[in-house]
Amino acid sequence: MKVKNEAMLITYADSMGTNLKELNQVLTDKLEGVVGGVHLLPFFPSTGDRGFAPSDYTVVDEAFGDWQDVEALGEQYYLMFDFMVNHISRESKFFQDFKAKHEASIYKEMFIRIHEFFPENRPTDADIDLIYKRKDKAPFQEVVFADGETEQIWNTFGEEQIDLDVTKEVTKAFIRETIADMASHGCSLIRLDAFAYAIKKLDTNDFFVEPEIWELLDEIREEAAKHQVELLPEIHEHYSIQMKIADHDYFVYDFALPMLTLYSLYSGKSKRLAAWLKMSPMKQFTTLDTHDGIGVVDAKDLLTDEELNYTSEELYKVGANVKKIYSSESYNNLDIYQINSTYYSALGDNDDSYLLARALQCFAPGIPQVYYVGLLAGKNDIELLEQSLEGRNINRHYYSLEEINQEVARPVVQSLFELLRFRNRSAAFELTGTITVETPTEETIVVIRKSQDGKTVARLEADLAAKKFNVFENDQQVFAN
Repeated sequence: MKVKNEAMLITYADSMGTNLKELNQVLTDKLEGVVGGVHLLPFFPSTGDRGFAPSDYTVVDEAFGDWQDVEALGEQYYLMFDFMVNHISRESKFFQDFKAKHEASIYKEMFIRIHEFFPENRPTDADIDLIYKRKDKAPFQEVVFADGETEQIWNTFGEEQIDLDVTKEVTKAFIRETIADMASHGCSLIRLDAFAYAIKKLDTNDFFVEPEIWELLDEIREEAAKHQVELLPEIHEHYSIQMKIADHDYFVYDFALPMLTLYSLYSGKSKRLAAWLKMSPMKQFTTLDTHDGIGVVDAKDLLTDEELNYTSEELYKVGANVKKIYSSESYNNLDIYQINSTYYSALGDNDDSYLLARALQCFAPGIPQVYYVGLLAGKNDIELLEQSLEGRNINRHYYSLEEINQEVARPVVQSLFELLRFRNRSAAFELTGTITVETPTEETIVVIRKSQDGKTVARLEADLAAKKFNVFENDQQVFAN
């Protein structure tokens, strides 16, 4: 199925019900017209990071169901799968074969061996300092082989996630096979998770290395196109990198919108948000919340350092049950530039603020993605957070079918569903259409979306200070809070 210009739900296979069958039941019974696509967060067998250390892309984790369950979803919704092009589980058959056979392994070139990557007497401290790292030590892991030898292997993320050498033919064959397999099971869109780390090059910071990163992306795109599959490269960094990716005609993420929207609602000021809506690309997926934290670095220079700091501090003040410690090492936070909270709780569990945030997302350029906790206006899950001591789990509540029945009855959730249904059906939001943004006063914003033929016009009039808004289609009011 081709990507549709309709809102996409982001969910784990076991977060709305306990498995894929129950998820399908929820979508059918509760979410008709609310979403047109589903980003199924990693549902493969995995040895860590809530699915992001996949050991085998050819099967569905049996706890969630099987390929038939995935394909059943694909009959009704366009589907996005994650492909961790940068790494794979150390329990994968590839790495296990390498450990067992060492130099005799046919997969030995899939992995980045430190003694081969660096010249003699390197890496030096300066080499390691240069690397763009996710942890405060060299991103290497010592591996003991069956023959008793030991060596270091590149390992950017958790201990379970071994980096791949994407320049080698054996890895390229694995990439081709994985894309073909995903496409055969109904995948419309592949999210290239952590792709910016995939190119390692001596004397660089090993992050978004140009021009090699473009060569990798183009190779993957060419392969995906054979199967009518689109790509969504995932990167949390300065917004200018998203703009570069957009210039190469890829879908991108609007990861700047979450902080910009929070700033606008906390301060009541419209100028920064209006500037971003005018310049951001139309071929993108917008977010307010994801399975990770709320990204701060993504909005740098769209907000001044003072405004970013204000927004972060205000989040801890205004937010419900949000504490700085939840985004620290004490709660296993990998990224110091993210704040762990549900978006609803970041806005103080306030219905008016939350619905206005979602209205702004619906009118922003691109296709809205809504995380499952956000779709149900979920509050911070302190119990799961404390039980797991994992900061991101504050926003990863497991909903039972009974809970979902209760949550969808809440007025704020029903109103959000109404907004999303309008966004999905109105021709005004065509990606080939136009957007106009005005700021009549410091506290107000007017966003106008118009279809390519000009026949359908949607208008959002919002007061950021009062947290009130109206939505019109061809001058008929269709929504107000």
